[in-house]
Parts: sequence; C-alpha cells; structure tokens
Amino acid sequence: MSDPVELRVATASGALAALQWGDAAAPPLLALHGWLDNAASFTRLAPFLSRQRSVIALDLPGHGRSAHLPEHAHRYHVVDQVDAVLDFADALGLDRFDLLGHSLGAGIASLTAAAAPTRIERLLLIEGLGTLADDDARVLVRWRDAHAQRNTNRRTARVFPSIEDANAARVAAGGLEPDEARPIVIRNLRETDGGYMWRSDPRLRLATPLRIDEAQTRRLLAGITAPTLLLLAEPATPYLPSAMIEARAACVPGIRVEHVAGPHHLHVHHPAEVAARLSALLDA
Repeated sequence: MSDPVELRVATASGALAALQWGDAAAPPLLALHGWLDNAASFTRLAPFLSRQRSVIALDLPGHGRSAHLPEHAHRYHVVDQVDAVLDFADALGLDRFDLLGHSLGAGIASLTAAAAPTRIERLLLIEGLGTLADDDARVLVRWRDAHAQRNTNRRTARVFPSIEDANAARVAAGGLEPDEARPIVIRNLRETDGGYMWRSDPRLRLATPLRIDEAQTRRLLAGITAPTLLLLAEPATPYLPSAMIEARAACVPGIRVEHVAGPHHLHVHHPAEVAARLSALLDA
C-alpha cells in the first residue's frame, strides 16, 4: 500500500492540510479526526477503505498542519469547524461525498450532514453523534469560566527533548498504545530550539462559552438525510452515556447503531473490523 499524499489548500477558513489515500479519481470519502488528534488518526483505517474510495483525512483548523486561528481570535467553536469542512470540500471541488468522523470529528460530521444534506452521500460515525451539549445548570458557570481563560493561550508551550518523549506524553494521556500514537504524534510535532513542540493550537484546550443545548442538538440531528452508521465502543465511553446516545439516534431517520468491543479509538485499535463494518454501508 502506497504512502498517503499530502494535500494543502487555501480556503475561507485558512490554509487546511490533509492526507489522501487511494485513487484520487475514486469516489471521495472525507474523514474528520477527534479533538487534539489529526489526519494521521486514520493511518491504520484508511488503507482498508482506500480500496473503494479516495480517502481524504483533514487536519481540522488548529490541528496537525492546518492553520491556526488569527492572533486576535480567542477560541475555536464547533459551528466554525462545520464551515471549515464545507470550505475544504468546496476547495477540492467535492460536490457530493461520503463523510466519516471520529469523536469530535463525528460530532462535526453530524452537524455538517444536517447543514448540507444534498452533499453527503453516506454518513459514517465512530464514537460520536452530535457534539457535547450543555447542561442548563452550568450555562452561567461555563460562560464565566470560559471568559476567565481569555489570555491563557499565551502560556509558554512545552518542549520535548525527543519524539519518544512526546510520544510518551501522548500515551500517558490515555487511550492509545505507543505504536498507535506515534503517527498522530509525529504529524503534530515541529522542531524548535532544544527539541520538539506541538503544532496544535493551545487555544483548542480553552472552554467553549456556549454549547449547543441537547434540545437543539436533537433538532439538528433530525435534519440528517444520508444513510448513517454509528459505531460505539463497548463498554460505553463515559461522556457518551447510552441513554443520551439512544435518544439522539432516535432522531436520525434509518440510522444503524452497532457496538464494537474496545476503547474510544476503535478505528486505531481495530482497523480491519471497523473497515468491514463501514464498508457494508459504503457498498450498499
């Protein structure tokens, strides 16, 4: 299997980078990674899917090798990430495409499918359906906490003496084994005096002042018209409680929900099995 091709395009959302696997003339599958991951999150899965699709894994804004927000901006919001996905598709001339997302990327993919239903052929979701919603009881607290963080992104970034040290830090954060984390880590590093620093924008870690609430989330999910498959880890991820996900899934017409034994990064841990399940919808 050949190495992926590096893509970089100018968009209204800034310069966006991506990795592409497979025949560029094949039907396109746009893939969106999770929070603080990047396009290399799909390094293990993409070769399986590239047998039938041109797999294009995007570095979301602020992640990997894509541009950061302008200096005067304070934080990222999922609504803006939806615009970035559509801007990227426009720049590549993708009028209609399959859309895959993991975790945060699955939430963004869900909202993108609701925003532009005529453009999404099939929707493939791993560990996410809609985004983190707000609890009404915390709206004011979240608002104040987020604004108290306005200048914390100016802090000095951590420098790692080696790639191995950076990889160990990512593994210590949980969810990935060293060999699984390494492609994501390498894509997210840049050399600096004394070692390596993360490429990702520190502002990605800042709290969101206002989240879409649960009622709004469900109304948006009801607007998804593409055939949809949702793969969920078993046991359930704590911030994706089964009752909430079931209620959201009930809003999406014809959605198929399947469970895979394993942790949150199912596509990294079990790429062949995940690919087989995704391909069943892609081949339909």
